Amino acid sequence: MEQTLVVIHVRFANDGSVREIGELPSGTSPQDWFNALSRHSANSYESFAGGRGIFRLEPAIIEQVKAAVLSLAT
Repeated sequence: MEQTLVVIHVRFANDGSVREIGELPSGTSPQDWFNALSRHSANSYESFAGGRGIFRLEPAIIEQVKAAVLSLAT
């Protein structure tokens, strides 16, 4: 059985802050979304050279994290 994963791309600024990130919920900063994904995904992040990285997550996990982030924003 093949597992479907969503790849979320991250780009960092020179100071280490998150500049761009995929699947960003509206009203959430890129850094806050990165932090939330990091807290809810054990070993799903892979860093790359050049200030880039990716999360590989199941769609259900992404939806759970989005719901948690959006509930904190309201």
